[in-house]
Amino acid sequence: MAKGKDVRARVILECTRCVRNSVNKESRARGISRYITQKNRHNTPSRLELRKFCLYCYKHTLHGEIKK
Repeated sequence: MAKGKDVRARVILECTRCVRNSVNKESRARGISRYITQKNRHNTPSRLELRKFCLYCYKHTLHGEIKK
């Protein structure tokens, strides 16, 4: 049996606030907060958005799913 498309997909979540603020305005050492997680394709067909802690903003912000 071939595994083709699995039900559980790996997704990357990226901080939407860091991306909107052009990241490198304040200092060169800053980056974009990213998390790797999994989602069920059948239960969540749309893009995933979760509130996670951003290491660069120092607060809980909205992290949205991005393409790989």
